[in-house]
Amino acid sequence: MSLVELVARADARGLAASGLACLDRCLPLLDGGDDVLRPLWAALAVDTADTADTSGPDWAEELARVRAEVAGLGGPGGTDGDDEAVLLVRGMLSGAPDDRSVPALRAWADACSAAALRVHRLLDPAADPAGPAPLVAGELRRQTAVLELLAAHGPAGVRPALEASTEGRRVLRAVVSRRARGHDARL
Repeated sequence: MSLVELVARADARGLAASGLACLDRCLPLLDGGDDVLRPLWAALAVDTADTADTSGPDWAEELARVRAEVAGLGGPGGTDGDDEAVLLVRGMLSGAPDDRSVPALRAWADACSAAALRVHRLLDPAADPAGPAPLVAGELRRQTAVLELLAAHGPAGVRPALEASTEGRRVLRAVVSRRARGHDARL
């Protein structure tokens, strides 16, 4: 099933995890720590009788806390592409809905998916206009995996989705680190 189809069929938890995973994987651009988003992941793991009704104070409260914490973070700086990527990541966080309604989450998940793919395209040193670059292809696989895990396992899919996101965050952190070293060497 394509990523577009998976997003169209996802429930509120799957959509929230999809957007959150995209943001989580791109957080190294803001020099964010690995655990900044952990409380939001925990809010998704809470099982409710009706996954369509996943509203609750935990998500909104934790989202406000994360926004405040991330607001003070910088980015590695560098090229114009880096600046655009940082703005895209900040946009993912600012666009996160306070309520976890399906329509709001679907719009956010779509926006985060596109932004994360753009971030990976901007940072991929092997960008190939003829096809998906390796970083972009990896991001696309991880986005698909997150939605498949949540669709198949519900709340139990949150942990494996977080693990897939963590892998992607490590990849992007390595890319950001390499770019920073290369940029510093040219100064």
